[in-house]
Amino acid sequence: MSPHMGRTAAGRRPWRRSLLSLLGAVTGLALAVVPPSTAHAAGAATSSAQGRGTRVSAWAPSMTTGGPSFDDRTIRMVVHSSISGSGARITLSNRYSATPLDIGAVDVAVQASGGEAVRGTTRNVTFGASGRVTIPAGTESVSDVVPISVAAGENLLVSVYVPGTTGMSTWHSDAFDTTYLAAGNHTGDDGADAFGTTTTSWYYLAGLDVVSTTARGTVVAFGDSITDGYHSSTGTYTRWPDFLGRRLGAGPGPQRLSVVDAGIGGNRVLTDVPNLWQGVSALKRFGHDALGLPGVKDVILFEGINDIGNNAGPDGQPLTAQDLVDGYRTLIGEAHAAHVRVIGATLMPDEGNGYYTPAAEAIRQAVNRWIRTGGAFDGVIDFDRAVRDPANPAALAPAYDSGDHLHPGDAGMRAMADAVDLRLLRA
Repeated sequence: MSPHMGRTAAGRRPWRRSLLSLLGAVTGLALAVVPPSTAHAAGAATSSAQGRGTRVSAWAPSMTTGGPSFDDRTIRMVVHSSISGSGARITLSNRYSATPLDIGAVDVAVQASGGEAVRGTTRNVTFGASGRVTIPAGTESVSDVVPISVAAGENLLVSVYVPGTTGMSTWHSDAFDTTYLAAGNHTGDDGADAFGTTTTSWYYLAGLDVVSTTARGTVVAFGDSITDGYHSSTGTYTRWPDFLGRRLGAGPGPQRLSVVDAGIGGNRVLTDVPNLWQGVSALKRFGHDALGLPGVKDVILFEGINDIGNNAGPDGQPLTAQDLVDGYRTLIGEAHAAHVRVIGATLMPDEGNGYYTPAAEAIRQAVNRWIRTGGAFDGVIDFDRAVRDPANPAALAPAYDSGDHLHPGDAGMRAMADAVDLRLLRA
C-alpha cells in the first residue's frame, strides 16, 4: 500500500521530489554499492544467553536510501524500547549511502520530555573504544556496550553528531515520532534549547539491543506502511506492533519477548519501489531487516497489498496470486533455514481506496485463502477478519478506518494487535 494515499499526487512533500531529481545519478551508485551488511549480523545478531540474560532487539526500524544530507549537525532521535534491559548497544547504518560516514560523537540518555534528557543519565557511546567512527558506504557499525538501563515502554534519546557533509543519508522516512536537530555538536546537552528544528524521520540510527533478564527472544513485525504506523498518532506509539508489545508485557509473569517494527511505508514483497525511501523489496531486505536482528525467534509477515495495488509482478509483468505465494515461500524458506518461525498475516480490505479494483480484490482473496489454508506458515493471524466491515467484507470497518480506506487508525491498530493469538509466539 502506498503509505501516502491522500497526500499530493506524488505522495510526498515537495523537497523530497527535488531531492530525487538532484541526486538521481548518485542513487544508482548508492544502490549498487550496498552488499548484505556483515556488521549488523556479526555485531548484533545473536539469540544466545549473555551474562545474566538474553540479548534481544528492543527497537529496530528498517532503513532505506534517499535521505537528506547533513553538515555539522547533531541529530537527536527518540528510541521507544519494547522491552526492559541493560547493557545497551546501538547500531548506526550507512547501508544505503554511497560515501563513508564520519561520526564525531554519540551519546544516549533517558528522555525527560521532547528533546530534553533526564539530567545525569547521559552516557557516551563508543565504537571499538573510540568516541569517533567512520562507517564505510554500504555497512553498519554496532557500538560497544553502554552502561544504561531501559524499561519496557521507556524512551531513550540517542544523539548523533556528524561533523562534516554527509551526502545522501541512510534513513527511515516515516518515524511517526519527533527528531530534533541542532547546528554543531550538542551531544552533551541535557537541555533541548539548541535543537531548534524538528523532523519526523530517523537518520542513520538502525537499532537498539539490550540484555534482558526476562525476554527469551525477539518478534519482528515485518511489513509495509500499516506496520510502519501510517495514520497512527505521532509520538503516541499506537502502531499495531506497539500495542502487541504492550500486550506481551501485560500478561501474567515477566515479558518474555520483545517486539520490533520492520515496516517501511510503500514497501513491496517482490519488487523495489521507484520511490527510494520506500525501500528495496522484502525479498532483498528480509535477511537483514528480520533474520539479522538479535534474538529473533518469530517473524510476523504482513506484506503484499502494495504489490497488488500497483499490479507489480516480477520483471515488469502483471501480478498474479501465485507470484505473491512464491515470494512468501521464498521468505519462509530463508527463515526456516535460520531456525526462525514465520507467522503469516492475511491482507486487509481496501475497497474505496485507489488500490481497489475487482481484479485486485480477486488476487487479495486468493492470496488470503492460501495464507489461511496453504500450511506453509508456522501460524496465521487473520487481520482481514479482525478489521473488515461485516456488512461489506471488501472494506475496512468504519470504526477502524483512518479515512483513506486502506490504513487503520489507532482503534484499528489496537484491533490488529488484539487479533494476535499470543500462543503463536515462541518464547
